[in-house]
Amino acid sequence: MPIEPLRCAGALIVDPEGRLFFQRRSPHRRLFPNCWDIVGGHLEPGETVEAALRREVTEETGWRVSEILGQVGEYHYVGDDGLARIESDWLVRVDGDLATPMLEAEKHTEYRWLGHGDLDLLDEHRDVNDGLIRRIAERAFTMLGSTGS
Repeated sequence: MPIEPLRCAGALIVDPEGRLFFQRRSPHRRLFPNCWDIVGGHLEPGETVEAALRREVTEETGWRVSEILGQVGEYHYVGDDGLARIESDWLVRVDGDLATPMLEAEKHTEYRWLGHGDLDLLDEHRDVNDGLIRRIAERAFTMLGSTGS
């Protein structure tokens, strides 16, 4: 019997200047160690994507989702652990002090707000054939440009 893919929710958090929030995963993480990533994680049993999105933003930053602007995309991938995942990523605005996110100790080591011209940073420590996080960010910036947000 095949195993169902794990479901994940991801948040591309946009600030008033139109930049996106990224955090660096700890070098001790099993998946994507030391890589830049968006906020997000796995859905808990019985949890909706929206509920997981809101929970993960608060857990990983201390902020609260104030507005969901739209879906950036749904991505299928297999992690280094061999498990298939379906990740649903959303462009969001948040309430809170954007200058002082409360990163989860042991999970994330630093953060950055990036503009469209800063996306080369996302390629650090990524496999040359990966590029998924950069493609997700580029799509989010395209959405921001089309909505005038």
